[in-house]
Amino acid sequence: MPTNKEAQIELPPIVDSVDWAHIAELMLTSRAMDDKEENELVPNKEVLYQFSARGHELGQILLGSQLTHKHDAASAYYRSRPLMLSLGLELDDAMAAPMAKSGGYSDGRDIGVVCNKPGLDGPTVLPMAGDVGSQYTPAIGWAQGIQYHNQTLEQDEYDRAISVVLGGEGSVATNGFWSALTIATTQDLPILFYIEDNGYGISVPGEFQTPGGNIAKNLYSFKNIRIFDGDGTDPVEAADLLSQSVNYVRDRKGPALIHLTMPRLNGHSYQDNQAYKSQELIEQEQEADPLNSIKTFLVPDRITEAEWNNLEEKAETDIEEATKAALSRPEPDPQETTRYAFEEKKEDGSADLQLIGGLAPSDHTFPESSETPNPGKQRINIVEAIRKTLDYELETNPKVMVFGEDVGAKGGVHAATMGLQTAHGESRVFDTSLSEEGIIGRSVGLAYSGLMPVAEIQFRKYADPATEQLNNCGTIRWRTANQFAAPIVVRMPGGFAKCGDPWHSLCNEVFFAHAVGWQLVMPSNAQDAVGLLRSALRSNNPTIFFEHRNLLDAKYARRPYPGDKYIVPLGKAKTLREGNDVTVVTWGAMCEQCEKAVDQSGIDAEILDLRSIMPWDKEAILKSVQKTNRCLIVHEDTQTAGFGAEISATLSKQAFTYLDAPIERLAMPDIPVPHNVQLMDSVLPNVDKITKKLNSIVRF
Repeated sequence: MPTNKEAQIELPPIVDSVDWAHIAELMLTSRAMDDKEENELVPNKEVLYQFSARGHELGQILLGSQLTHKHDAASAYYRSRPLMLSLGLELDDAMAAPMAKSGGYSDGRDIGVVCNKPGLDGPTVLPMAGDVGSQYTPAIGWAQGIQYHNQTLEQDEYDRAISVVLGGEGSVATNGFWSALTIATTQDLPILFYIEDNGYGISVPGEFQTPGGNIAKNLYSFKNIRIFDGDGTDPVEAADLLSQSVNYVRDRKGPALIHLTMPRLNGHSYQDNQAYKSQELIEQEQEADPLNSIKTFLVPDRITEAEWNNLEEKAETDIEEATKAALSRPEPDPQETTRYAFEEKKEDGSADLQLIGGLAPSDHTFPESSETPNPGKQRINIVEAIRKTLDYELETNPKVMVFGEDVGAKGGVHAATMGLQTAHGESRVFDTSLSEEGIIGRSVGLAYSGLMPVAEIQFRKYADPATEQLNNCGTIRWRTANQFAAPIVVRMPGGFAKCGDPWHSLCNEVFFAHAVGWQLVMPSNAQDAVGLLRSALRSNNPTIFFEHRNLLDAKYARRPYPGDKYIVPLGKAKTLREGNDVTVVTWGAMCEQCEKAVDQSGIDAEILDLRSIMPWDKEAILKSVQKTNRCLIVHEDTQTAGFGAEISATLSKQAFTYLDAPIERLAMPDIPVPHNVQLMDSVLPNVDKITKKLNSIVRF
């Protein structure tokens, strides 16, 4: 290890600017935490899941010491506690979280190593997730948010801010990594990829994750990214490379990736005994311990042996005190467990706002709205309704961004964004790479940065690759105990059209009704499309806006434009027809089929268009069934566990004494939508099938 006494070795300038004693103190503190957990808290079952950071401390702490801009952000993972300590994580919070105690960054809701840190006066640590690779694309969103605030909104305070994403060598095989890498290099974003390579993804060697086992070597030929590669156990080399890579991104030269090798001195988790490693390898890793390296580097040239011992003793004392404080914390309140799936109100009626994410924390104000339509004379289709609503919200809210595959110059494969890029510019309406993971993950990061992303997924089925990001987005508010939220709008066409097929015609709306934290709306006409979309764009919760393909240009769905103020409150059903004999509950394209069936049958039926599936209008349905005493639920999704089952279960419990006939459901059989038109018609609910069901219920 080079020292100042070795005059023949010229040390990089960064060496003299680093507070090495502080770096050592944090490393010793992190190591003392691992010791306390592994030797006492896990055996005593005070900590149930433990992930050691042994061997990873040096690079993370050096990196954290350089994240000094108030708009910097780090998107990290479960082995990133040293980074958290370097950014100011309180020791009692750091000890209490793995114990699942109250307070801290999740109030006992999330696994204790999955951290977050709202950056109110300094860098932000984005909410970590337990799934490998999901940290990458939200970091991309934050990086684009920096760029947008700086260049489009002309906010100079974002100059030189950067986004950093941390991952292990195993994560470079994931969709999230490659999607983020593509976006970063094609959009020239201010992001640093920090890859910690300890050689193993649990028990799988790095050679199974990337050819040759070194992602840096494989990316030297990549365009528009600077690659740094070195030893994460060498204090001088690690500090120099991290300084170069961080400044490269801060200076707006482009994205960068730094790959540092280091040993994983313990198993993947406490339960992992590393039997898959040879004893020789384990001994080699112990010899490469960066804690030994930094001690050799510091003592005696920069601090004395006694000073090192004092730091060691202080770390142990601090962790003992933090442990006692953490153990004395109360258990989380079970009465609070169901809170914060969605935005909530305080006792005085004001919003109980998250600290980070969306427009609400910045006191953003929207133009006046009204539930009363002010219709023009010309009827428009749903496509035009969506376009006009997006146009107005883009015009009146500079924080709205619209993006997805083909939404820019082409105007969307369904033409819903036609002309918006020309009107509002390429920074606000833009095309993306072909990665739904990237589209949704980027949306989450943009929302964290205080923007309102409107992402388009071309067809419902195409959302499947983004399932991880969609699920994580919905749970952000809950799993951070209302510290973070990511209000985004995802526009998603689906359902049958002139024909069917298993790929473009999927509805499966129940998937999103079941997804925690998501609002879900399905307009059946142009007027409702305007009102529901505007409500979604001004909501403080994430929303799926489902656009039924068969209704986009259907005559049935055409309505006059209801005006720029018009909104439809989410969770409010609409009575399409009043009646006394039977209640028909439906939504989407089935509204038309139900109205035609009622005409054909001559039955005095009351038809409710649910419009909003999450939240859904239980009161309106209960009130109608209490009047008619019968109910038919019609939807296009498959019958088993479709959302109609939820409505039926609710009515069976809360309206049982009012029912004069069994609740009936009419839905798709449990198969995909066929392509052949006759086959499609044979399985979809239609006028004749609905009429038959209505007659059966009324005659019961």
